[in-house]
Amino acid sequence: MSSSGMETRPDVERFIAEPVNSAKTRRPLYEARKKIFPKRASGSFRQFKWLVMAITLGIYYLTPWLRWDRGIYAPDQAVLIDLAHRRFYFFFIEIWPQEFFFVAGLLVMAGLGLFLVTSVVGRAWCGYTCPQTVWVDLFLVVERFIEGDRNARIKLDGAPWSFDKVWKRVTKHASWLVIGVLTGGAWIFYFADAPSLLHEFVTGQAAGVAYATVAILTATTYVFGGLMREQVCIYMCPWPRIQGAMLDENSLVVTYNDWRGEPRTRHAKKAVAAGESVGDCVDCNACVVVCPMGIDIRDGQQLECITCALCIDACNGVMDKIGKPGGLIAYATLQEYQSNMALATGNGTGPVDPTKVRTADGAFVETIRHFNWRVIFRPRSLIYMGVWSAIGIALLFALMTRGRLDVNVLHDRNPQYVLESNGSIRNGYTVRLLNMVPKPRDLTVTLDGLPEATMKVNGMQEEPTRSITVTAEPDEATTLKIYVTLAGRDITESAEPFRFIVLDPVSGEQAIYKATFNGPSDKSGDKK
Repeated sequence: MSSSGMETRPDVERFIAEPVNSAKTRRPLYEARKKIFPKRASGSFRQFKWLVMAITLGIYYLTPWLRWDRGIYAPDQAVLIDLAHRRFYFFFIEIWPQEFFFVAGLLVMAGLGLFLVTSVVGRAWCGYTCPQTVWVDLFLVVERFIEGDRNARIKLDGAPWSFDKVWKRVTKHASWLVIGVLTGGAWIFYFADAPSLLHEFVTGQAAGVAYATVAILTATTYVFGGLMREQVCIYMCPWPRIQGAMLDENSLVVTYNDWRGEPRTRHAKKAVAAGESVGDCVDCNACVVVCPMGIDIRDGQQLECITCALCIDACNGVMDKIGKPGGLIAYATLQEYQSNMALATGNGTGPVDPTKVRTADGAFVETIRHFNWRVIFRPRSLIYMGVWSAIGIALLFALMTRGRLDVNVLHDRNPQYVLESNGSIRNGYTVRLLNMVPKPRDLTVTLDGLPEATMKVNGMQEEPTRSITVTAEPDEATTLKIYVTLAGRDITESAEPFRFIVLDPVSGEQAIYKATFNGPSDKSGDKK
C-alpha cells in the first residue's frame, strides 16, 4: 500500500528501484565519516607513489628558493608572481599583464592534458599527483611514524585515554599543523622575495595579508589532509563525477578480474579436495586494508576509487606468497576484461589480458602481456593530443616571436587641439614606452608623416624637432608628454594620419603607433 492508502500498480512498481552502488548496497547521499586506517603497502606502485610525492613536494617547497640572474634591475627569484609590479617571472620568461594569454593558454593545456590522461589511464591524476592525494600521503607517513601501522592505530583509537594516547595524539596533530604552516609559508614565498619575506615574517614585519594567508592555508591543509581526507574526494571534488564522461572501454582502470578470482574462499585446499570450483581470491581483504578510500575493489568500479593501485601491490604480494601469478587485480580496459570473461566462460577465442587466464574447465591458459597501443593511439586520445599540441606550439611560437618593445599613445581629449597665436595647430599626446627587458634602453622616437610637423617633449627639450632620444626605464613603462605642432596652412584634412616610430638602435627592435593629428573641424580619434 502507498502512503495515501491506495495499492501500488504493478506496472508502476517495477520502475521503482532503490539507488545502489556496484556492491548492491543502498548508500545515503551523505553519511557520517567512518574512520579509515590504511595499512602501509609495498610494491612497485607504492614505490612510484613515493617517488611522485617526493618530486611534487620538493617542487612546491623548494621552487621559491631557486635563483635566476636577470641583472640588477629585476628580481633574481626564479619563479615569482610579482603582484605589486604586475609581473610573472618564470626563469628566463617574463610575462606582462597584456601577455596574460600565455597563462590562459597554459591553463587550457592543463585541462586538456587532464582529459587526455583520464581517457587513457583513468584517474591517474587523482591517484598520484592530486595535491589532496599527495598531502594525505604525507600526513599518513607522519601518523604511521607516531602511532604505528594499521592494527596499532585501530587499537590506539579504541583504547581509553591515557598518557600514551594523549602524547601520541598531541604529537601527531602538532606535526600536522607544522606541515600546514610550512605549506602556507611556501605559498606566500611565490609572491615576494623568499629570503626577505621569511625574515620579515618571523620578525613580525610582514604585511597582514601574509599572516592571514598562512593561517588560512594552515587550517585548510590540516582539515583537508588530516581530518577529512577521503571525504574531500567523495563529497567536495567534482572530478569523480566528471571522469565518468572521460572513460570508455579502452581506458585503463584498476580492475578486479572476478573471472579468475571467483568463487573466492579462504579454504581453497579443502574446497578443491571436495571437488568444488574455486578462484584465486583467498578473501584475505589485503586489497581493502591498504585502500586510502576504504573501498573494496572487488565490488567493481566505484566513484570513490582514485586508481592509486595500492590494492594491486597488496594482491600481488598475496599471490606471490601462495604461489599464484599476479594480476588478479590489475590495470585493465573494459575491452580486455570482457575478452577475458568471454574466454573464461568458454565464449571467447583468445585472451587480451597478459596474465594467466582460467578457462571454463578450470585450466590456466598462459599468455604474454604486451602493451595495447590502441589505448593511446585511438581517435579520442589523438584529438586531445592534437589540440593540446597545437595550443602548445602556438604559445611557444608566440613566446619566441614576441616583441619586448611596445608603444601606446593617448590623444588629448580636452582640448583635442590648440590654436596658437601664429596660426599653428598643436595636438597633445601621452606616449607610454614599454621597455619589457630588465635593463635601460636608449630609444629613438620619430615622427613619420606630416612633413612640416615638429614635436616637443614636455620638460625634456627646448627646441622642437622630429626625432628625440629617450632613456626608457628597465622593465617599466616610461611616460612622455609630447606636443606635435603643425602650421595651419599645412593641414588639408580635419584629421591627418601620421605615425610614432620607436626604435632601439642597438637591437634594431621597433614599435609603431598609428595616430591622427586633429584640426579645427576634426570629429575622429586615434586608432592603432
